[in-house]
Amino acid sequence: MMEYTNTPKPDDRSDNARKIQDNINNTRENINEAEASMKFGNEQDRQNALAKNQRREEAIAALESELKDEQAFNNTND
Repeated sequence: MMEYTNTPKPDDRSDNARKIQDNINNTRENINEAEASMKFGNEQDRQNALAKNQRREEAIAALESELKDEQAFNNTND
């Protein structure tokens, strides 16, 4: 019988806030690109882009909440 000696890696949250902020920035950029492309698509494409941007806005709100949590964590553990 083989004994397992795997130990979990320590929780490294040091760069989580930066990664979340990068995701927020990328999502905002995607919103802007979709809005720019709406001028060239048909009505169905426009509706799809509007719906997708709505979901992106909701994702940004969740990411901003998560970012605040990470910043608070980092401030209490510095």
